[in-house]
Amino acid sequence: MVRLVSYNIQYSRGKDGAFDLGRIADTVRGADVIGLQEVTRFLAPNPDQDQPAELAALLPEYYWVYGAPADGDASIRHDDGTVTNRRSQFGNMLLSRWPISSSRLELSPRVRTFDRPALQRGALEVVIAHPDGPLRVYVVHLDHLLERRRVVEVRHLLDFAEAAARHGTVATGPSKLLGTVGDVPSEYVVMGDCNMLPGSPAYVEMTGEPDYYYGQTMTSDHLVDTWSLVGRDIDDGVTWWDEATGFSAGTRLDYVFVHPGLADRVRAAGIDEHAAGSDHQPVWVELDMGGSDRDSAPPST
Repeated sequence: MVRLVSYNIQYSRGKDGAFDLGRIADTVRGADVIGLQEVTRFLAPNPDQDQPAELAALLPEYYWVYGAPADGDASIRHDDGTVTNRRSQFGNMLLSRWPISSSRLELSPRVRTFDRPALQRGALEVVIAHPDGPLRVYVVHLDHLLERRRVVEVRHLLDFAEAAARHGTVATGPSKLLGTVGDVPSEYVVMGDCNMLPGSPAYVEMTGEPDYYYGQTMTSDHLVDTWSLVGRDIDDGVTWWDEATGFSAGTRLDYVFVHPGLADRVRAAGIDEHAAGSDHQPVWVELDMGGSDRDSAPPST
């Protein structure tokens, strides 16, 4: 069994207002595959912090990659004229107990805003070398301002993910420059903070529109909400709490979706309701890869 966890860590700012990467690491430790959003490098309000490096140090038993759709300059020029080159980044991170064969960052289409801040969004694609076969995972963080932009982002993601198996991974053919990167499996998982309400236009773009009579049908051009697969109503559960209400009101914005070919492998799904390290709650899924319990035991701590 593979346990996947997705968590928007809000650059480690918890419900108590304190910044604490340690409790983020403690919350997700033991999962097999961890997808994190709002992980920053040298970006306010933590301008001197390299969060991917610090999280990797806190979770040294994992392989990891980081992809930052939003990237700017945070370099320092010293009095002697030399430069310490740093990038101010806002992005997604994936940690895996198994080696990561390949990764790449796909930027989402975006529109310029004038009255509210908006960052470039993207999807971090990862192929994990699981002993029972490769596992493809996308860690995403969709636009927070406009529903119509989320719809465009979802369609771009699905088109990119469907084309990935045809295009191949980061290296194809006989080249040995990157070693063995393997093929892209046709089935995949999408997890992250989607900033979409259940049943919203962006949600329907991801899962397909239910028929008036037959209801939801799995098709090759859409994904499946794992929440529904385990018998939960799509409106049930809270993964984001609104700080403006004193964290008393919230909704479900964080999801794990699977390709229909993986639907029968989903064994469980849930929300970690006790985590306090962010304004979001971690969401998790257990996926049967068909191997032994020994092969998919959590990493030791």
